[in-house]
Amino acid sequence: MPQSSARTDVTRSAVLAHIGAHGATSRADLARELGVSPALITQHSRQLIADGLLEEQEYRPSQGGRPARLLGLVSDSGRAVGVKVVADHVAMVESGIDGTVVRAATEPFDAAADTAVARLAALLRAFIAGGDDTPLLGVGVGVPGSVDEQHVGTVDSTQLGWARVPLGEMLRRELDLPVLVENNVNALTMAEALYGQARGHDDVLVVTIGTGVGAGLLSEGGLLRGHAGGAGDLGHIPVEENGPLCQCGARGCLEALIGQDALLAQARDQGLIGRQGGTTALRVLAEEGEPAAQQLYSTAGHLLGRAIAGVVNVLDPEMVIVLGEGVDAWNHWSFGFEPALRAALVPRKRSIQVAVETWQDDRWAQGAAALVLSSPYDAHGRSGDQGRLVRERLTLAHRADDGAST
Repeated sequence: MPQSSARTDVTRSAVLAHIGAHGATSRADLARELGVSPALITQHSRQLIADGLLEEQEYRPSQGGRPARLLGLVSDSGRAVGVKVVADHVAMVESGIDGTVVRAATEPFDAAADTAVARLAALLRAFIAGGDDTPLLGVGVGVPGSVDEQHVGTVDSTQLGWARVPLGEMLRRELDLPVLVENNVNALTMAEALYGQARGHDDVLVVTIGTGVGAGLLSEGGLLRGHAGGAGDLGHIPVEENGPLCQCGARGCLEALIGQDALLAQARDQGLIGRQGGTTALRVLAEEGEPAAQQLYSTAGHLLGRAIAGVVNVLDPEMVIVLGEGVDAWNHWSFGFEPALRAALVPRKRSIQVAVETWQDDRWAQGAAALVLSSPYDAHGRSGDQGRLVRERLTLAHRADDGAST
């Protein structure tokens, strides 16, 4: 994937995200905030105005120079629905064109049921019906597993118990909308690139800890998916030979040692929590100073730090972002993580920035919505025919607005 194409995709979406978050701004301020040239901003803003996503607003007074014309968002230009799918629930959001979440809902879900996809479609239909009249551009779906291509959406997931499930095809038939499907960490990485701390950086490693352990990688401004969409399986790095059985069928994977279920199993074996005790009980014990609970987290942090160091040494990202449900206890993970990470990095990479983000569950679903919101600027065709359909819906909405205003 050419770097210029990937950069184009992210920059156009980042313009919308920045204006949505900070309000109307000048082209010069956009170029400075996004770290790109004024000429590039002028080029992209011209196209975004033509697409009906941006509009020129009043001039801003200057301090002696020519007044700057502000660019503002056309707020009703489109929306997207994103859904995070896990084994026992789904989280759904509706996002505006700037990525702002305007509605969210969580519903119980049984991925193992024979009717799981039909249930998912019904939940999405009900959620979509609760929105306003802003044009719906499409639906993005994030799943824990491998996805062949976003616009095809065939899913393999050990967490969901799905093998070659044609999720994209089935949802498109049920919803009659463009549907893009992606690994949930990859989708989350797109959200980080557009709205989070990865914005403005071309090479970033995004790591999630919680139920599983995953990673997404921005490489030269674009998402690195690998040969069949399975890049980023950090949780399945082999760590301990003949170690505990992992859900993937192998033994001693990182996830089998430090994933949520693994930590709870170890805590129960040590008598720290009862059979019904969960992550909150374990975290509270560590916060109250229980040495064994603190050591459990510290050991997990140590293993995670060494694994991430290996990835950083190989792929050379600018920064690492850690997030997910597990960061609630990060102050306990960090005791083992920091020294293990720095010691295992090659000397010139030991100063790499590690950002730990406070976690919100709907961030996963926002990442899924970002698949749709970024597809109008998909210069290298990652979103395929579904991206084309999203662009067509965006154009039709713009034309309808033009017709209504004449």
